[in-house]
Parts: sequence; C-alpha cells; structure tokens
Amino acid sequence: MEIGIIMFRTLFIYFIIIVVFRLMGKREIGQLSIVDFVVSIMIAEMAVISIESPEKPMMHSLLGIGVLLVLQVFFAYVSLKSEKMRHIIDGKPSVIIDRGQIDEAQMKKQRYNFDDLLIQLRENGVNKVSDVEFAILEPTGRLSVIKKEEEEKEEDPGSNLFPLPLVLDGKIQGDHLERLGKTEFWLRQELKKLGFRDLKKISFCSLESDGIFFIDLREND
Repeated sequence: MEIGIIMFRTLFIYFIIIVVFRLMGKREIGQLSIVDFVVSIMIAEMAVISIESPEKPMMHSLLGIGVLLVLQVFFAYVSLKSEKMRHIIDGKPSVIIDRGQIDEAQMKKQRYNFDDLLIQLRENGVNKVSDVEFAILEPTGRLSVIKKEEEEKEEDPGSNLFPLPLVLDGKIQGDHLERLGKTEFWLRQELKKLGFRDLKKISFCSLESDGIFFIDLREND
C-alpha cells in the first residue's frame, strides 16, 4: 500500500513540477540566477519531503510550491517593469576584461579569481587573454567573451565597443555613455535628430558598432 502511495505521489509531483517550471518561464531552464537557483532547490526539497513521507499530507508541500511559484512570477513581473528591481533580483553584469585590460578590482568585488577566468575563457574557445577585447561576467555566472578583431580599423572613439544599452526602460545609462566617451546632451541631440524627443517612450537603445542606433519603443502598459 505504501509503495503504491509513493509511486502515485512521485508521478503526481513530477507533473506538478513540470507545470510549475513552465509557468515560471523558459528562463528558469536556460539560465538560473541566484534567486532562481534558490527557488529550484526549495521546490526540489519540498517534492522530496512529499514523496519520502507518505504519512504527511501532500497538500503541505503543494502549498509551499504554490507560494514559491506566485513569488517567482511576481518578481519576474516586477523585474520587467523596474530596472532597479531587476538589478536587485538578478544582479548586474560585470566587465572583467575591458578593451584588453583585466579589471582586478572588479574581480575582487565579484570574488572571481584568475583560475575561474582562465577556465571560462577556455570554455569559450580562447587560449590567450591577449586575444580578448571584452569579457563580461553575467549575473548567471556565465562569462561572455568578445574577441579582438584580427585587423584593427580606424573608427570613431568607442565604436569598437560591444553594444552597450544607452537607454533602458526610459532611463539614460550614464556609466555606459561615459564608457563610450559621450554625454547625455549628445545622446538627447542624436535621438532628437531621429525623431525621439521623449526618452520615456524608449525601452531599449544602443549604439551599434557601425554607428547606427538600435531603438525599441515601449509597449503600452
């Protein structure tokens, strides 16, 4: 009798967890942030308790899983609407190698050592640090690598940078402008030339390597 209950609970919890992760979104599967990782562990623990303790009501575990689902969906919705909350929940990318120079201060801040850096560079198919133009440590812990071009071309200052977002959710990203050697006044003037006077209507704006702006407008809430 107990074996039958365990088998039933296992199958039932299996399908429940599939539904829960589907509702949380594909992001949960492809790239786990710290919050996602914690939620996944807690859901797994509740599922194990429900299966291994058939004498306990399964509703207790289902209630806990439901609370985590609602909390995660709520945080995901808030993150879509607020850049500040997105940074609090998911964290911000960190530039570890900036234009060929290793930022040791940023590495210390992220508690990221040279062994970690070399391992992840090799995973990206890079054998020499000197081949790297930019390396960005993503909030998920993955290292994104942009290699140096084989032939250096004379371009405008900052044009060889990876496309940094200059406007996010209607807000100007001052640190990214500074990295490009540009000012907020310059950005506003350039966007006005393109017919964009109200920055609050822009959800995403970046300057591509060819000097052309990529602009995505906000949808009506």
